[in-house]
Amino acid sequence: MSKLYVDTDKYGYQSEFAPVEAYNSAVKDLLRRKFSNSDVPWEDFVFELEESLVTKADISAIEARLLAFGHRFEPSAMSSSQERPEAYKDSGLFNEDFFFEHEDAPTADVDDIGRTLRGAGDNVVNHENNLTGIAQYIRTSDKVLKYLTDGVPENTIAIVDDSGGTLTAPILEQFSGVLCAGGTTRSHLAILTREYNIPCLMNVKLNGIKSNDRIEVEVTARSKTADDYASGVLTLAKIWRL
Repeated sequence: MSKLYVDTDKYGYQSEFAPVEAYNSAVKDLLRRKFSNSDVPWEDFVFELEESLVTKADISAIEARLLAFGHRFEPSAMSSSQERPEAYKDSGLFNEDFFFEHEDAPTADVDDIGRTLRGAGDNVVNHENNLTGIAQYIRTSDKVLKYLTDGVPENTIAIVDDSGGTLTAPILEQFSGVLCAGGTTRSHLAILTREYNIPCLMNVKLNGIKSNDRIEVEVTARSKTADDYASGVLTLAKIWRL
């Protein structure tokens, strides 16, 4: 059987994900057959004939066989599962009822002033007073576009996944506060909120806070420093549902 470069590439590897490996293997087998039947040197196959010998229908047939076995691809973009639900797993990003249920989130019963502890995170900047506002999960570009059109409601505390800050950048300065499920106080989003003087917690673990809940965020807690991360010091800022 004809060999491909990847068959002898010392840096080649097998994917740990079964659908990925199945897809890649099927593509390699297709190329081997096409190359073997072409009766031309490898260089001519790659640089002159490949596009005519390996067609879109060939690749579509591989995908169809994989999907027929029940496999579904991981979403490659927010719109993947909406545009091709037959091929991609549901990302859950468009579920309006979504809320974090992190098993390591600190929780407690209602305290003596009516607050219920529902999570904690790393405080970016120490502020004089705690922050209160309305929680809103912002996980899709559709939600950002809606806020761009209609405006961000007053006292909105955004709950986001993206520690890079790209998704919420167009409306970031309109938030009263931000809770991010990833990153550290040195992440891009943390830097942006610091510059805008927006209270922010990073590496947040929440359990039971939903969109439209009224919450209080302990932004009076000490800011978490690089030394804290390096030495493993816990300096958690608490988050309560009111």
